[in-house]
Amino acid sequence: MVAEAETAPGPRRLLKRLRALMAARENAQERLDQLTCIIAEDTGSDVCSIYLARRGGALELCATHGLKREAVHTTRLMPGEGLVGLVARTARPVTVADAPSHPAFSYRPETGEEPFKSFVGAPILRGGRLVGVLTSQTREARAVGEDEIETLQTVAMILAEIVASGDVIAAEELAGLDVRPTRAERFQGGAFSPGLAIGVAVVHEPHAGSARLIADDPEAEEARLDAAIAEMRRSIDAMLDSGRIPFGGPTRDVLEAYRMFAHDRGWLERLREAARQGLTAEAAVERVRNEHRARLMQARDPNFRERLHDLEDLANRLLRHLTDGGSPGMRDLPEHAILIARNVGPAELLDYDRTRLKGVALEEGSASSHAAIVAKALGIPLVGGLEGALDRVEDGDPVILDGEFGVLHIRPPEEVSDTYTERLKALTERRRAYFQLRAMPPVTADGTRVELHLNAGLLIEMTRLEETGAEGVGLFRTEFPFMVSDTLPSLAQQAALYTAVLDAAGGKPVVFRTLDLGGDKVAPFVPSAREPNPALGWRALRLGLDRPGLLRYQLRALIQAAAGRDLSVLFPMIAAPWELAAAQEMLQRELARAARLGAEPPSSVRTGMMLETPALAFALRHALPHADFVAVGANDLMQYFFAADRQNPRLSGRYDNLNPAALALLKRIADECAAAGKPVSVCGEIAGQPLEAAVLTALGYRRLSMAAGSVGPVKKAIAGADTARLGAWLASHMDSGEPSLRLLLKQAGPQAGLPHESVDNFWRL
Repeated sequence: MVAEAETAPGPRRLLKRLRALMAARENAQERLDQLTCIIAEDTGSDVCSIYLARRGGALELCATHGLKREAVHTTRLMPGEGLVGLVARTARPVTVADAPSHPAFSYRPETGEEPFKSFVGAPILRGGRLVGVLTSQTREARAVGEDEIETLQTVAMILAEIVASGDVIAAEELAGLDVRPTRAERFQGGAFSPGLAIGVAVVHEPHAGSARLIADDPEAEEARLDAAIAEMRRSIDAMLDSGRIPFGGPTRDVLEAYRMFAHDRGWLERLREAARQGLTAEAAVERVRNEHRARLMQARDPNFRERLHDLEDLANRLLRHLTDGGSPGMRDLPEHAILIARNVGPAELLDYDRTRLKGVALEEGSASSHAAIVAKALGIPLVGGLEGALDRVEDGDPVILDGEFGVLHIRPPEEVSDTYTERLKALTERRRAYFQLRAMPPVTADGTRVELHLNAGLLIEMTRLEETGAEGVGLFRTEFPFMVSDTLPSLAQQAALYTAVLDAAGGKPVVFRTLDLGGDKVAPFVPSAREPNPALGWRALRLGLDRPGLLRYQLRALIQAAAGRDLSVLFPMIAAPWELAAAQEMLQRELARAARLGAEPPSSVRTGMMLETPALAFALRHALPHADFVAVGANDLMQYFFAADRQNPRLSGRYDNLNPAALALLKRIADECAAAGKPVSVCGEIAGQPLEAAVLTALGYRRLSMAAGSVGPVKKAIAGADTARLGAWLASHMDSGEPSLRLLLKQAGPQAGLPHESVDNFWRL
């Protein structure tokens, strides 16, 4: 039966002929020419053509059977032009019974395509990126069947590997590119996790090599695929059940999602159908992932696209089970490895040896992506938005990753390497000095005691408490487990995470901020709608008050986790005193419920309000009687105060936190809290900047909460600051009318009560 299937016309015989062609020694052009002839013959088409993508997005006719030979390497279609451009733009097959009558048809007289009516085109995709377009045409107008489309897509999968992977040199000869990149490259992206790394490139995403694209025995390949799926499911189950998950709730929720997707019937059937067509199991996974990814990447919803990155983690795991059964993180990483990937899932990132992994560079990604959150927790620099980097880097290339300015240098010239080496040396020395300060209490030059706390959102970040000498967690963000889960985390799951956080704190105080979902932080199970201004929309406590079941469920888990221990709850995004009162009423109801059930209560309960809105700042005296403490969320407060989106790069230079009006607002908040006897902290990014931290202490703030990497620099800055002198200097310049006091402060230096330090070196992390 197998022998008959491979000699009769159909996808299996076609793939067998393609395999023989791939083993031949023809040059690139001859191979593509023969490929079009084979496809046309086996599919019964009059025309078969291959268009390959060139830099700039144009599609060049690189081989054809049936069109005029002189059109090869002469005809170029601009991005989106014609039916070929339509295939490229949608990344999906296009079939037209009568092509000349289609509105997207573009007539090119040099090709001689006038006699041909029907058209079918399939995108040539690799890693979700368009490599080219494969087309088939016939003289008569006709409808194209699903089998023919499926066959053309299978051939396009093979062709993608021939062009982009299996025949790299040949492909680059055709495209007019360098055979192997050797020159220095610089890519500008976004800095999503700070730091600096110098090392060698390790390309992350696995691909099926061209030697393993076409199956010798399709039935055996389908059996291999089923066995790998079963093994992958067992490995996910084992990770979930073993108790060895790298960190609490978030990773468990990601893996729960993987387990659900690993049983998706539609996905599994597409994999099996690709294997039945004659692809190896590895190639079947690559093909289905390419198609799925190319379609979803056209979605405008960034949250939908972010979910895709977690799905790709599943496909990568399946590929590894089909090859060596291992994880990319299990391969021997070189010293100072810098991971280069299109994107990476959070669980994949945790697979790598953290002692060797020094940085992550992504073509995609975002500051709020799961990988960025994990990278920050691990203290690994991550830069995203580096479009095109994967095309220009190879395993082992020397690279420099600048997580401060969002830059990736590939094969940097000697002078660039020398500059960064000196910079890294200075940073390493400073970090060593900061580590030596971890046991020293934060006290200003004039004897003012200041508390430094951590901002955290993952259990793994709790290890930084001892490392930095921080006195507690001033802000534990609780939304990450909700963002990575497709279902509401259970009460037991939430309580287990909060218990683990309190255990890891070792008796140091922890402030749990209730869910700050909405805006750019979306959970699949929470109702959401497009809003013209999400940052000012239905989010955080507003969502919790309107959906009380969600908030009460979380409060119930916090009460359960804090049995016999202190519990501090912080409510975010309060705009009016009544919102705080409503949230506290929910907390009291949950405490009463726990008492009725005979559960052990927390030894103490403190409630705080996060001051992020100007409205609350000017109604503070009415809200303070209802709160035990206040946390100034300076990030949102400043963007609302200046009406400037802090994530919009066009507005980043429009305002400065050291603007006199902003400082006056912060001073007013500190004074009112002091008068009411209520502790107040600042937990926005300005608390982790050395100069801003010194200014905050001079304004009256005695508690600052920041990222772990900022504790050492801030401790050193405030140790050299004279709070009284700096406060007097600020008061004398509040009415200066300057857009910012930053430059004046640096120029004044010791006269303003600042340390005797070099401005350039001291006031930067």
